[in-house]
Amino acid sequence: VQLQASGGGLVQAGGPLRLSCAASGAAFDNYGMGWFRQAPGKEREFVAAISWNGATTRYLESVKDRFTISRDNAKNTMNLQMNNLKTEDTAAYYCAVARGAYIYTRQDNYNYWGQGTQVTVSS
Repeated sequence: VQLQASGGGLVQAGGPLRLSCAASGAAFDNYGMGWFRQAPGKEREFVAAISWNGATTRYLESVKDRFTISRDNAKNTMNLQMNNLKTEDTAAYYCAVARGAYIYTRQDNYNYWGQGTQVTVSS
């Protein structure tokens, strides 16, 4: 089972980026998925989560209204559209698959993790 996160890069504040997470080795359409991030010197934190069918989502308060999480179960992929990026969004972003079908904000509710993709927002 592998998760491959991509789409990170360098962007100016106020700009957009779209992260993608491709899953292989198993189907994850029965499981919730999420994005986490870790900035230098800080602990990894929850960013966004989506339920197994995409009907329910949840966001970190500071990214609400700027980020949108989505998934395509037919393609075994998940995306994070990030708009109006701020310098404080700079971090390595990780995608993950949950142990259950719904929304989870705790890292210990996830058992598969991607390798991370770096997002750097310049002022």
